[in-house]
Amino acid sequence: MTAGRTEQAIVIDAPLDEVWDQTNDVAAWPDLFSEYAKAEVLAATGDTVTFRLTMHPDAGGKVWSWVSERTLDRAAGVVRAHRVETGPFEFMNIVWTYREVAGGVELRWQQEFSMKPAAPVDTAWMTANISTNSTMQLALIRSRVEERARIKAA
Repeated sequence: MTAGRTEQAIVIDAPLDEVWDQTNDVAAWPDLFSEYAKAEVLAATGDTVTFRLTMHPDAGGKVWSWVSERTLDRAAGVVRAHRVETGPFEFMNIVWTYREVAGGVELRWQQEFSMKPAAPVDTAWMTANISTNSTMQLALIRSRVEERARIKAA
C-alpha cells in the first residue's frame, strides 16, 4: 500500500489570531470552503472536536459525507486531523500549520492517505485531485479570511 501525500501552502494577509479563529471554526466551514454543504459538530472536548462534513453533490449526484476529528495545539500553531469514518480511504490524515511570515500567516496543509483496494479511484488519482482542490480551497480561504479581517478591522 503506497500512501499519497500532498502539501500546499498560502500566505494570508491577516493577523494570526484571526486566521486561526476563522479556519478552526468548523461549524462555519460551509461559509469558508466552497465544497462543503454542511458541517456538524458532534462533540467537542478540550482542544479536540469531532464533526461530520457533507459535500455538495458531485457530478454524478452522489453526496459524500464523513466524520473527522481535529485536535488543536494553539501554542504550537498546529492542528492534527484524521478521518474517523474513512469511506474510500484506508486512512486520511492532515496537518495544518500556521506560521507568521512577512505578509501575514502561512497556512500549510500536509495530507497523507491511502485508498482502499475497492475504492472507485486509486491513490495516484486521489493525490492529483486533492492537490488541485487544496490549492483552489486555500485561495478561496485566503480571500474570505482577508475580507472578513478587513471588515473587522474597519
